[in-house]
Amino acid sequence: MKKSIPVFSACLCIVVFVACKQKKEGLSIDTTAIQHQCVHRLTEVIVRDILTPPVASRVYAYSNLAYYEAIRFKEQGSYSIAASMKGFGRMPLPVAGEAYNYTLAAVGSFFRVAEALSFSKDSLVITEKKLFDAFQQAGIPTRTYENSLLLADTIARVIIARAAHDNYKKTRGMPRYSVFKEQGKWQQTPPDYADATEPNWKLIQPLLLDSAAQFKPVPPPPYDWQKNSPFYQEVMEVYTVKKNMTSSRDTIAHYWDDNPFVTGHEGHFTFATKKTTPGGHWMGITAILTNQTKTSDVKTARIYALAAAAIFDGFISCWDEKFRSRKVRPITAIREHIDPNWNALLQTPPFPEYTSAHSVITTAVATVLTSQLGTNIAFHDTTELEYLGLDRSFPSILAAADEAAISRLYGGIHFRSAVMEGKKQGQQIGKLYNSTFK
Repeated sequence: MKKSIPVFSACLCIVVFVACKQKKEGLSIDTTAIQHQCVHRLTEVIVRDILTPPVASRVYAYSNLAYYEAIRFKEQGSYSIAASMKGFGRMPLPVAGEAYNYTLAAVGSFFRVAEALSFSKDSLVITEKKLFDAFQQAGIPTRTYENSLLLADTIARVIIARAAHDNYKKTRGMPRYSVFKEQGKWQQTPPDYADATEPNWKLIQPLLLDSAAQFKPVPPPPYDWQKNSPFYQEVMEVYTVKKNMTSSRDTIAHYWDDNPFVTGHEGHFTFATKKTTPGGHWMGITAILTNQTKTSDVKTARIYALAAAAIFDGFISCWDEKFRSRKVRPITAIREHIDPNWNALLQTPPFPEYTSAHSVITTAVATVLTSQLGTNIAFHDTTELEYLGLDRSFPSILAAADEAAISRLYGGIHFRSAVMEGKKQGQQIGKLYNSTFK
């Protein structure tokens, strides 16, 4: 596939040198490009720090909510998203009669939150300073500059206070998750036999869901090796797909892998490849779609916030089921009963099989993005050029989500029921967001 320049690569230059056509805030700054730069830099930090997909979703959600809650004052009639969510204090308001630059406030609020929730803060601080300098070079009055950053701080404090009490810290200190040999239940998988990823994530307080179990899926097919059982048929489907792998399915599986830490083994040496998370991939798609549709900066911020929040809640909902059913992965079942040397096309991530997180979160976010942007928007996804050197085109947002979901079966790491029931789970989450934020 032809490699082209990623959509984010020149964002900072665009922010500084391209004049905003409407100049709503009287500055020669392209305000629609700034948030893309902020999110992309956050993605780079998440990749570098190797945050797990659930943890990454938390950072994206709070940071993008902070950006929106500040920039929304730029557009009369824009409502607070956090006010309709659970656990947030009252959002501060601008002081009447004072001058603000709400884009600057959004940038400040975003980075205050992102820095509070991240490990590698240096690159975030560097980007933040460059953006602040750009505003000052554009001639923003000192009083306006100071007012804007004060508003940013007060909004960020409310967001960070919510994050401090969402049970994340509590889950950091819980005992190690124990895995016992049980038929049909998840076992640690090769090549690394790693500990379970975030086994207590169901305890994280959702943003919009009433509870982690609000959209509890039906139980997975019972563990049954009789040849007419649904479980046996699912196992054989995964085994047959790998055996008869096509180049098209191979590409789809690898394109949507989004495993942030894939290990390789050569003799006595072990090496790792860092990539973006599923949430990071969809943050990139959000940037592409809002650019393509020439969405305003305030609406772009709202879409980022809703998309990231739906992904965050999707992981909580999915992890609740994963560690309830604790279903065995295909590689374990196939090696024990069919072929002891069998390997999946993709490296199996270290957590239970049912439901498929890709299916849940991609369907949830695609349902939200479709509601916000339209049903039949064809787009060219360049998000993975940075990490894989691959790009793909899709006739619609939901078509991309469908491909992401089925990619897990092609990759040999999920059974069909996990994919299909995961899509239902994600659709319910997306519909809840759409009905709440119309």
